[in-house]
Amino acid sequence: MENRKIGFIGAGKMGSALMQGIIKAGIVNSENISASDVYEPFLKELKTKLGIQVSTDNAIIVQASDILILAVKPQTLGSVLANLKTYITSDKLVISIAAGVPLSTYEDALPESTRVVRVMPNIAATVSEAASAISPGKNATSEDLRAALAIFSAVGTAVQVPESLMDAVTGLSGSGPAFIFPVIEAMADGAVLEGMDRKSALTLAAQTVLGAAKMVLETGMHPGELKDMVTSPAGTTIQGIHALEEAGIRAAFMNAVIRASERSKELGKK
Repeated sequence: MENRKIGFIGAGKMGSALMQGIIKAGIVNSENISASDVYEPFLKELKTKLGIQVSTDNAIIVQASDILILAVKPQTLGSVLANLKTYITSDKLVISIAAGVPLSTYEDALPESTRVVRVMPNIAATVSEAASAISPGKNATSEDLRAALAIFSAVGTAVQVPESLMDAVTGLSGSGPAFIFPVIEAMADGAVLEGMDRKSALTLAAQTVLGAAKMVLETGMHPGELKDMVTSPAGTTIQGIHALEEAGIRAAFMNAVIRASERSKELGKK
C-alpha cells in the first residue's frame, strides 16, 4: 500500500478523518494523498495541516489516484459519477462511503470493468474509533478488499459483510453513536441529580461506556456474562438493571436499530 496513491472526492468530516487516520497509521505517506472539494479554504487548510495535494477539480484527483474514495453526499453522487465516468479506468479502485447507495448504482454509472467497494463507516472515524462495514462489488479483487480493510482499519474496526446487510449496518453502527450519546447524557444527568458536578458526571459516564465496550471487544465474553460479573445479589447494580428493564431498554434499542435500518432501505429505493 505504501506506494499507492489515494484520492478523495470530498474532504468533509469523514473524508478528512480518513486522511488523518491513513497518514497516522503509515498506510501511505501524505504526499501520496490528494483531495478535491468545492470549498477551497478548507482544502488549503488540509494541505497545510496534512501535507496532502489538493484541487477543486475532481478530474485531476481521479487521474492522479490508484484508489479513489468517494466521500460525497448521496444526493450529489449522481452528478459526480457522471462527471468522472470518462476518467475512471479498470486500473483504479473506487471506494464509496455514501450512505444508502447500492453497488449497482456505481456499476451502472461507471465503465463495466470498474472495481468498486462500498463502505459504511460512522462518525467515530473522527476520533479513530469507527465501526466500518465493507462490501465488495462484482469486479473487486481480494487485493481490493484487503486495501479497503487496511484503510478503514486505520480509523477503527472494519469487517466484511454481504451488501444485503448494509441497511442493518446503517441502523446499527452508522446511526448507533447517536443512540449512545443520549445514554451518556442521561447517565450524567442522574449523577447531577445526586449532587455531582456536570463536568465530572459526563467524564465518568463517557468513560464508563468506553470501558464497557472495550471489555466486550477485548474479553470476547458475552455482554450478559459481563453484566452478571457486576450484579451482586441484592446489590446496587441489580437495582439499576431492574429500573432499566422496567423502562423497556432492550426493546427501545432494538426498535431504534430496526427503525433506522428500515429508513435506510427506504432511502436506497429513492
